[in-house]
Amino acid sequence: MLDRDGYRPNVAIVIVNARNQVFWGKRIREHSWQFPQGGINPGETPERAMFRELREEVGLEPDHVRILGRTREWLRYEVPQHWVRREWRGSYRGQKQIWYLLRLVGRDSDVSLRASDRPEFDAWRWHEYWIPLDTVIEFKRDVYRRALAELERYLHLKPQTRRDRLFRPPHPERPASYADAGANGFAEPSPAAHADQGTPTGD
Repeated sequence: MLDRDGYRPNVAIVIVNARNQVFWGKRIREHSWQFPQGGINPGETPERAMFRELREEVGLEPDHVRILGRTREWLRYEVPQHWVRREWRGSYRGQKQIWYLLRLVGRDSDVSLRASDRPEFDAWRWHEYWIPLDTVIEFKRDVYRRALAELERYLHLKPQTRRDRLFRPPHPERPASYADAGANGFAEPSPAAHADQGTPTGD
């Protein structure tokens, strides 16, 4: 499903633990790492798509997480034509995403990378919040930069539980590579590029 401008609606998911480290997944049979993400189906809300992708890619249920925030607008990136399937060239430009920030309230052991018969990841680890942008594929870097810069403020909202108050981690220092995201790098619910049947570049 593409919008009138040739962008596929998608959601991206940033999961943080109690130390404000993020879930960082290794693409199956690849040497690349990324956040969970996937397309929004026709008639599906961004939030429903997010919970579906969360279950399919990471094996987490809604009661394992708490939504901290999301981007206020769509964040878009264009996919280079040589990445686009031949039958989609000329109509497909890229993805527009809504990013969600989730707090893991379950356990690390609740994560399951084999929750679906088409797993996205074959390994994962906790990573410091500010992902080094040079580890992100080039055409996605600006969206990662803008999304993490916008969502970071939700890490520091008033603690909701006694545990949050006692073990509140320090604010992660924003690297210089994120500085030009600015205060206006804000966005609403959205996707990313993968190999999936029936879509230009997948999830």
